[in-house]
Order: sequence, then C-alpha cells, then structure tokens
Amino acid sequence: MFVGAFYALAAVCGILYFYTKSAANEGNEDSNFKSFQRTYLVVYLMAVAGDWLQGPHVYALYESYGMTKHQIEILFIAGFGSSLIFGTFIGSIADKFGRRNNCLMYAILYGGSCITKHFGNINVLMIGRFLGGVATSILYSAFESWLIYEHNTRGFSENLLGTIFSNAALGNSLIAIASGVAAQFVADIFGFVAPFDLALSVLLIMAVIIMNTWPENYGNEKAEVQESFQKAVAIIREDPNVFCLGLVQSLFEGSMYTFVLEWTPALTLAAHGDPIQHGYIFAAFMVATMIGSSIFKLLQKRQKPEDFMRYVLMLAAVCLSMPIVAPDNLGLVFAGFLLFEVCVGIFWPSMGCLRGAYVSEETRSTTLNLFRIPLNLIVIFILLKNFTMISIFKICVFFLFAAALAQHYLYIRSESMPRKEKLPIIIEDEGL
Repeated sequence: MFVGAFYALAAVCGILYFYTKSAANEGNEDSNFKSFQRTYLVVYLMAVAGDWLQGPHVYALYESYGMTKHQIEILFIAGFGSSLIFGTFIGSIADKFGRRNNCLMYAILYGGSCITKHFGNINVLMIGRFLGGVATSILYSAFESWLIYEHNTRGFSENLLGTIFSNAALGNSLIAIASGVAAQFVADIFGFVAPFDLALSVLLIMAVIIMNTWPENYGNEKAEVQESFQKAVAIIREDPNVFCLGLVQSLFEGSMYTFVLEWTPALTLAAHGDPIQHGYIFAAFMVATMIGSSIFKLLQKRQKPEDFMRYVLMLAAVCLSMPIVAPDNLGLVFAGFLLFEVCVGIFWPSMGCLRGAYVSEETRSTTLNLFRIPLNLIVIFILLKNFTMISIFKICVFFLFAAALAQHYLYIRSESMPRKEKLPIIIEDEGL
C-alpha cells in the first residue's frame, strides 16, 4: 500500500506541478523577478538542506554514544528550550543588525552544532543542542524577513511573493527526500556522524553564496534590541490581525510537530504491529506536501489566503481525527495523514503571504520568533508528559479547530477592512 501510494502521489504531483508552472508563467515572465527568486531559493534550499541532513540520524547517533532514552529526551528538550528562550531575542538582533548577517549566523551556529556531534560527551552534545535550537529560530524568521523586504523594495506584486513561497515549499519537500537519501548513503559508508559533516559543508557553501549575492537589509537599526522586542510584543497584543495570525501559526505548527512525533506509532498500531515501510511513508508525505504547494497556486488565483485557509485548517483537523475514530483502519489513518500533509503544503506559502501582508517590517524577525514561543511550549509540554497517543491526537484536533476559528475571525476582519497592497519600501538617506 505504501509503495503504491508513493508512486500514485508522485504521478499526481508531476501533473499538478507542470500544470501550475505553465499557468504561473503567464504572469511572471519578468527576468528581474526570476533572477531574484533564484537568488533567494538557492540559499534557502541549502539552509533547509543543512537542517534536513541532520534529522534522520540524531537519535541513532546519541544511541551509538550510549545515551539512555531519558538523556536523549533531555537533549531534545534542550533544543526546543533554547529556541524558546534565546531564539526569541535573536529576531530582535536580526532587525537591528541585519537579516543577511543573521542568516550568516545561522550557518555559524548550526555548523558549530554539527561539530559537537563528533563528541560522545553529553555536556558537549548539550551545547550543540543549544546552538541548533537558536539556529532553527533564525531559519524560520530571518530568511523570510530578508525575502519580504527585498521583494517589496523591488516593487514585485504580492501574488509573485506567493509564487516564491509556493516554490520554496515544493523545493523544501524535494530537498527533504534528497537529504534523507544522501544522509543514509554517507552514514552507511562513514558512520552516523557523517551526515552532520555533510550538513556542515552545505552550510559553509551557503554562507559563501550569501556573502556574494545577498544585499543587507534591516528592520529598525536605531532601535535597541530590547526596544524592538517590546515593540513586537505590543504589536501582537494590540493588533488583532497579527494576534490571530500568530495564534493560527502556533496552533497549526504545534499540531504539525506533534504529528511528526506520533505518525510512526499511529501507523504501527493501525498495522497491528506489522512492519511499516518508513522510507516510502516519509517520501509519500513529502510528495503530498509538494501537491499542497501546487494546489496553493491554484487557490491563490481564485481566493485570498484569509478565505481558503479556514477550510484548509478544518480539513486538517478532520484528517488528524482518523487515529481517534478509526485507530485500527490502516488505510483510513494513512489517507488522513497524507491529506494532512497536503494541508501542510498549502499552509506554508499561505502563511508566508499573510505574514508579508500583516507583520510590521520594522520588527518582522522579532515578531516571527515570538510566534514560535507557543509552538515550542506545546512540543516541550508533550515531550514531558506521558500522554496516550489518542489523547495527543485529540489535543491536535482541538488546536486545529481553534486555529480555524482564529482564521475565520481574521477573514471577517479582512472583509471589513481590506488589506492594502504592499508599497515599495523607501530607505531614508541619513545624510539628508
């Protein structure tokens, strides 16, 4: 079933990709836009490759060093904890000292985390988890902040920003599959630490490309880090649109990361203990995400993300209810999970567009990292508590329906007060 599903999804994905590509090309023949998109995507996809290459073998590497299950759990919690605490302020640093510099810091921090994997000492590995946690916060804020600023400065349309986000989501899924294969290949030859060395190499190359192709941009250079942080908090508290957006992102991503932890036991239970093909399942999930990114392009031509994301979030909630209502039905549970991944593929570019429209440029990186605080709290809470699998999926379903309600409120507000098209950003000449 899993192999057949993968090939069927791959066929659908290919058809959708070429259809949406031809449709998209009707409106974005601008060579300047294509060059800009390429400049961003090359760097961004290398950044996520540096992350994906590490994922499959982290647990196995820790086990090979003789770490107990409890020690490994503590290491994972440390990563989310550092992202929660230090990652929150790293966004303010990006807004003040530059998004390009912050992206370079991502390469340095994550590269340092990779180096620590050569040591079997739990204290050294703990430092690596701290570095990795902060780096992850940069990955999900500084790169997007740089993109939106440069996109608006160049005067490209909002729909073209959606095209970049959609292609980034599609490329991310392809990179995930390729990284899994590459990581397994080098691990089989050189051992569990080899994927981390490969990731380090990719990150170093990415840093060189950034230094040679990306201009610098800022939020507010004059504001102190603490001032930028306080202003971002005030914006979230006082602007209902930004608050709803942050709520939707936190609830959906909290459910998504929880799903990452729980899909294996859920499918194993549905298969009545029979072996499941993890590689094909993961590949099928990634292809489903790619299908979602192509569907986003079609939806964007007909409706605003404020509108169609309401239904996507409700559908996602129904999908994750399958292990609750039919835990023994492998086909139904797997189909629900695949459809959930399609929703994930629609979610990423949609939220990128919405953040570009509603989040203030002045504190963009800071605000995006503040959005991740509830996400990290959710994951840490679930890791610390010994919930049953059914209880965990019930929590996820509740989160997703709550996200749909918040999205509906955002839609109502957008209808009563339509958002304006983003205007090009004018940089003041301090010498005048």
